[in-house]
Amino acid sequence: MKTLVGGAAAAVLGLIGLVVWWSPFLTLLAGAIPLMLLLGGGLAIYLGFDELKDSWKKDDSIGSPVGSEDDVDKYKQEIDDLKQEIENLKSA
Repeated sequence: MKTLVGGAAAAVLGLIGLVVWWSPFLTLLAGAIPLMLLLGGGLAIYLGFDELKDSWKKDDSIGSPVGSEDDVDKYKQEIDDLKQEIENLKSA
């Protein structure tokens, strides 16, 4: 209940202050809006450039092969050897 009364009092005082100091409020708003637009635009440019750099890195890594054909053959031979060893252990 105290919060409700305090919030209502703050809202009424804020409304009265806005009516009394309307001209200074508009002056403050006129100075704050371009600053917010400038900072928001700078942030958007930074994030867009960072995302662009990430996409360039991803495109570079897509073209490179993971392994050579020799590596694939080596791993297939190792798998076959391990399967044979498992079969020998099962039969023992």
